[in-house]
Amino acid sequence: MVIVSFSVKISSQEVAVLKYNGGGDWYSNQTAVPNLIKFANKNSNTKIKLNQSTVAVGSIDLFNFPIVFMTGHGNVFFTEQEAQNLRNYLASGGFLHVSDNYGIDKYIRREMKKVFPELKFQEIPSNHPIYNQTFIFKNGIPKIHEHDKKKPKGFGLFFEGRLVCFYDYESDLSDGWEDSSIHNNPQNIRLKALKMGSNIIEYAFKN
Repeated sequence: MVIVSFSVKISSQEVAVLKYNGGGDWYSNQTAVPNLIKFANKNSNTKIKLNQSTVAVGSIDLFNFPIVFMTGHGNVFFTEQEAQNLRNYLASGGFLHVSDNYGIDKYIRREMKKVFPELKFQEIPSNHPIYNQTFIFKNGIPKIHEHDKKKPKGFGLFFEGRLVCFYDYESDLSDGWEDSSIHNNPQNIRLKALKMGSNIIEYAFKN
């Protein structure tokens, strides 16, 4: 794949939800990112615009956002052009956070291979800076929702030494960002999810 000479507008104080094809519900957890933005602005000294945007994976507008969020339960499909665009975005300074809403795992691993055929998801150790921003997670990513009684894991794709994609698996972070009435998560669990999400934003804006 060829990297074009676009650059991400790191100075932009906006984030977006990534719209993708394949039939998966990219639009799920609609209150998640707005709640996370409010929390990060209050607790991590960010000044992100409150109006959450949506951006298609193949759009040039992707380069307007320092970080984009992606979630869903089902199939994900990137065309060759979309995979190229996402690669250019990530290689040029962008950051992608993927939150497995239970069911996206095999699809996101397949499609990210189109984006970075040469890379593999690596489990990120608890001493990595993404777990050690304003909030400290000594044991790595927290468990938010129980599905298969598996340990939560944070995976990453590293391009030229930089973490460009953070993928939370068996954690369900974005469910924890939603309004408390939606999933009835205890407040302490929601707080863990919001703190971890805030760390992700903080890390993405710094790196």
